Amino acid sequence: MNTTFSTIETNKSKALVINALFVALTLVATMFINLKLPIMGNGGLIHLGNVPLFIAAFVFGRKTGAIAGAFGMGLFDLISGWTVWAPFTFFIVGAMGYVAGLISEKVPGKRAIVYSMAVAVALVIKIVGYYFAEVILYSNWIQPFGSIPGNVMQVVIAGIIVVPLVARIKKRVI
Repeated sequence: MNTTFSTIETNKSKALVINALFVALTLVATMFINLKLPIMGNGGLIHLGNVPLFIAAFVFGRKTGAIAGAFGMGLFDLISGWTVWAPFTFFIVGAMGYVAGLISEKVPGKRAIVYSMAVAVALVIKIVGYYFAEVILYSNWIQPFGSIPGNVMQVVIAGIIVVPLVARIKKRVI
């Protein structure tokens, strides 16, 4: 009985540490590796926060992906002056991490294709989610189109980095 309890507590502790690590990595990659595009509206922010988000989702699953995205990028918004965006980011990027992890867990097939599909679905979630977030914030249906190039670039760049590496990372971690 004591061994089972100890194993459960060890697994909970391990999950807590992994989730906290990926929240921190997502926050740091979003905060310190970014570039604001000089285009209309919000303009779009290109950052590498999606790299640890996708690694978390593909290696550790949908819950870790959701937590890394929601809390990592949500915290970025809160502490970097984009506070009004935090609730939108929490749900949009949390959904990206969850769905990417879900696809990587459940869809059979060659892993690189599955990961690429997961990145593509996450991209759609990001574009649609932030488009409507900007419509709500700016009361304008045209202006949000200016952020789409930045959203596309940051997710595509993250996919280009993560998809070829994640199988190797997964072998070493699990």
